[in-house]
Amino acid sequence: MKYADTDKPHVRMTERVIEPERLDFIDVVTSTHNHSDHLDAETLIPLLRSSPDVALVIPEANREFVAARLKVDSSLPVGLDDGGSVEVHDFIVHGVPAAHEELERDDEGRLTHLGYVVEFGAWTVYHAGDTIRYQGMAERLRAWTMDVAILPINGRAPERRVAGNLSGEEAAQLAHDIDARVVIPCHYDMFEFNTASPEPFRAAAQLLGQRTAILENGGRWSWNV
Repeated sequence: MKYADTDKPHVRMTERVIEPERLDFIDVVTSTHNHSDHLDAETLIPLLRSSPDVALVIPEANREFVAARLKVDSSLPVGLDDGGSVEVHDFIVHGVPAAHEELERDDEGRLTHLGYVVEFGAWTVYHAGDTIRYQGMAERLRAWTMDVAILPINGRAPERRVAGNLSGEEAAQLAHDIDARVVIPCHYDMFEFNTASPEPFRAAAQLLGQRTAILENGGRWSWNV
């Protein structure tokens, strides 16, 4: 609705999978940055009401913005910066840089865009947020044994007038370079103006011998190892 009457309407390609009011079992929510598709008040406000004990992990640089958008006390979010870690509800969340075209910092030098490496039980999952590949990225991420990497694949196109991300081929290569056991592509099939086919990603991953899990909206993936 935010862009409905503008010259850049966000026409949805898929309906939402579930009403957020039904999500009354959530322990942790993360927001990687302040763009509406990563910090959506229409989703998060009812979700926070349904799961009152949820931990909301955000970039520390975005604390006041997040509090204002979600209409919560500014002390509620759990803030992280590059290299920071926090344990919430048995999940250990590490903040790592994300470059939504570039590494952006606030006036205090804190990153406004993060990715998260999450450790829980025997598992380690990397959610990149919105990012392109930056110098030293793979080397940094190889500090963890990555079971699952969740990477954007919608790429960069100036005509969209939005900051870009990894392309499908770049995402496959990054997953391979960080030795991710499985890579799941994201950031496509939501808005008509800012999407990409997963097929180039699939083909590049196959050439690299990189295992993938390409999900439909509302689909489920289970991994028994």
